[in-house]
Amino acid sequence: ASGDAEMAVFGEAAPYLRKSEKERIAAQNKPFDAKTSVFVVHPKESFVKGTITGRESGKVTVKTEAGEEDQIFSMNPPKYDKIEDMAMMTHLH
Repeated sequence: ASGDAEMAVFGEAAPYLRKSEKERIAAQNKPFDAKTSVFVVHPKESFVKGTITGRESGKVTVKTEAGEEDQIFSMNPPKYDKIEDMAMMTHLH
């Protein structure tokens, strides 16, 4: 991975292309449970982050900021946010 100084060539766009070194370290240390962290389809935001709160009779209950939805997708750990090589990601949607 390249250092923060190398991203300076991208100017104002740099924060949108890659997290800073400090943010990358924080993301690697952030607690993450792949069994309960999901993306939920949302009509306005496309996808929102959610946490599975229950499973019963083939149905999953998910807590999101925008309410509960019925179609969920597995989420990658935060350390993969803005990663340059998508081949390293576990889930692609």
